[in-house]
Amino acid sequence: MTHRNARLTPRGRHLLAQRVLDGRPVAHVAKELGVSRQCAHRWVTRYRSEGLAGLNDRSSRPRRSPTRTPVSQAAAVIAVRVAQRVGPTDLAVTCGVSASTASRIVARAGLPKLFELDPVTGVQIRASRRSSHRYEHDKPGDLIHIDVKKLGRIPFGGGWRIEGPDTIDHHGRRQRRLGFDYVHVAVDDHSRLAFAQILPDETGATCAAFLKAAAEFFAAHGITIRRVMTDNAWNYRRSRDFQDVLTVLGARHVLTKPHCPWQNGKAERFNRTMQESWAYRHPFTSNQARHDALEPWLEHYNYTRAHTACGGKPPITRVSPTS
Repeated sequence: MTHRNARLTPRGRHLLAQRVLDGRPVAHVAKELGVSRQCAHRWVTRYRSEGLAGLNDRSSRPRRSPTRTPVSQAAAVIAVRVAQRVGPTDLAVTCGVSASTASRIVARAGLPKLFELDPVTGVQIRASRRSSHRYEHDKPGDLIHIDVKKLGRIPFGGGWRIEGPDTIDHHGRRQRRLGFDYVHVAVDDHSRLAFAQILPDETGATCAAFLKAAAEFFAAHGITIRRVMTDNAWNYRRSRDFQDVLTVLGARHVLTKPHCPWQNGKAERFNRTMQESWAYRHPFTSNQARHDALEPWLEHYNYTRAHTACGGKPPITRVSPTS
């Protein structure tokens, strides 16, 4: 059993430890399995000292907490907070604890922020910034999520994924740099209908051409683009070519907040699905072979593959003819 935020299962941790103990560099194995080097070192160390038992989750809570705030004092902090609606500084003075301790007790109790409360009655009148519900626009075309995913190009023959990891030149002396493919993606917020193209770069002109092609794809399905969401990259925000296409489409440009990629989460989730089901689904013998496999996979994703957000049906089922 793994905790809800765990990246690897015990079987994945065992695989990681075996690869490292077989002589592979920790950094390379960590990247393959999508974890940090520190995480990889931790599981390898536990496996060496405890065997398979060390790969299971265990509580990080200490056995003893001698300095823990007494239950009665924590209850007093909560009671004062509810009755007087004061902040951590005032709670610290009233209850005899530090401001940081008072703040932690309030957060642990799940009480709303003061700015969310009516100052007269104490009733919560403002919605929390945190929500367990994902937003979704009412109609196809109300919002299109756009993003770019970089993928390393595949050498002819497939490289180490075909020939085995022992063929990797870890020191890079004989390594030929192949560069990247830039996979531009556009996902409709309501229907999850998706469009993607592999392009040579992510310049403003290239992004503008992709947006135009995406608009033609969605228009063929009866969808008119009204908003476009991107991150704050200059190739979107400052590109005259990209802004000109937005003007022609009559679409409003929506930018995510800096350092908040989850706001463009539908594109980010599509990128992950695309990597798992297409780019890394099986080893390709050439870069062109991976290129050729994209279009059939997109057909499957849009018209056949069951999508949980669509009630177990493919995205095309949520596109109405009059959208």
